[in-house]
Amino acid sequence: MITTKRVAKAAGKHVSRALLALRAALGAAPAFDCPACGAPVVGFFRYGDCADWGCPRCGASPRERLMNYLIDSGRLPLNGGVILHMAPNEGTLVRRFRESASEYVPADLDPSRYTVAGATRVDLMELADIDRFDIFYASHVMEHVPDDAAVLSNIFRALKPGGEAWLIVPLWEKATEDGSYAMPPRERERRFGQWDHVRQYGMDFADRIAAAGFIVETIAAADLDPANRARHALGDILFRARKPGAPLAEGIAQ
Repeated sequence: MITTKRVAKAAGKHVSRALLALRAALGAAPAFDCPACGAPVVGFFRYGDCADWGCPRCGASPRERLMNYLIDSGRLPLNGGVILHMAPNEGTLVRRFRESASEYVPADLDPSRYTVAGATRVDLMELADIDRFDIFYASHVMEHVPDDAAVLSNIFRALKPGGEAWLIVPLWEKATEDGSYAMPPRERERRFGQWDHVRQYGMDFADRIAAAGFIVETIAAADLDPANRARHALGDILFRARKPGAPLAEGIAQ
């Protein structure tokens, strides 16, 4: 659904990208690096309220850059195994997951939206796999599912013992507020920031993950080395959740 808010954000994005291109053409020295594509850039383009949202070379968002940075630094190890990647629209992560996995499963409720080879239909409300995946990755997915408690339980069951779910969601400073698809789309847009969201998460999302049986660690871009955070324009918070039952992966506390 096209809304005034989305149109305004898209217009600001295009203007910001054009200004960055002009600065580069005029010889501005690159002062930043994108950990997603590895390119030095003069800056990152604006999207909505985020002034340094996207990489002008590869388009990577702050959360995509955060994931690449954490993988490169060894904080999130990719050691093979089976990976389920929901909503696989981050090109750099598609490539990295596919290269590292013994089996890579890109998936979505509507896989026709993606050009990723092998994209398959997965409804997280009906996910029935048992002890199949080593890593489950979903960025900005959980705010769309009708029942997040049921989905977290399904993810827990689908992971192997010791497997991990890497989850990123839009956040605000208040406690999580739930809605439903029975609400009018414009009301969901007003309350949750987007017409196809059915909730807005707060940091208590960690409690919901833990209630499904996971050991939870939060990794916030704001807590990383300030120089690296600024140079790569890292953003967002990763909720790293481990299913008990195997030796702990490096970086997750008991």
